[in-house]
Amino acid sequence: MSHINDRRGRRIDWPADKLIVSKTDLKGHITYANRTFMAVSDYAEPALLARPHNLIRHPDMPRGVFKLLWQTLQQGQEFFGFVKNSTANGDYYWVYANITPSFDLNGRKNGYFSVRRHAPERALAVIEPLYRRLCQREQGLDRKAATEVSYQALCDYLAEQDCSYPAWVNRLYRDALELRHAG
Repeated sequence: MSHINDRRGRRIDWPADKLIVSKTDLKGHITYANRTFMAVSDYAEPALLARPHNLIRHPDMPRGVFKLLWQTLQQGQEFFGFVKNSTANGDYYWVYANITPSFDLNGRKNGYFSVRRHAPERALAVIEPLYRRLCQREQGLDRKAATEVSYQALCDYLAEQDCSYPAWVNRLYRDALELRHAG
C-alpha cells in the first residue's frame, strides 16, 4: 500500500483489484470484515466485530451524504457513493461504496452488506471539493441542523446537475474508469 501525505493524516491507497467487504446488523454493528478491510483500516478483527460501522467515519464526510445513504437503505434500495473513511491510526482512505440491505431466508431484512472499491482519482477531483463545501455549511450547527443544511445543499447541487445522486456518482465512477483504461 502506498501513502500520500495530507494535512489530516496520510492517505492510504490499496490495490485497485482488491475489494473491501463488510456486513452489519440492522443497527450498523459490524458482523463481518474481510482481510482487505482490516489491512486498509488498520483494525484487527476483534476491534471491528460488534462495533458500530461509523467507527471508521472520517470527520470530512458531510452528514447530508449519510442522511441520503440511510434514506436509500430504509427504502430497501442499494446505495452507491464515495466515502472517506478513517483508519485506526488517524490516516484515511477513499472508497466507492455499494451498500445493500441483506435478508434472511424468510425475506426479512437482517442487516447490510457493503462492497467498497478503489475510488478513482478523477472522480475524487469532483467529489472532494463538493464534500468540503458541504462540510463548511455544517460548521457551527448542531448535528440535526448540520445534517439538514448539508443534505439540502447536496440536493441543490444535484438539481443543478439535473441528475439523481446514484446516477451522478455512477457516472463519475464509470467515466473515471473509462479514462483510466483508455490512457
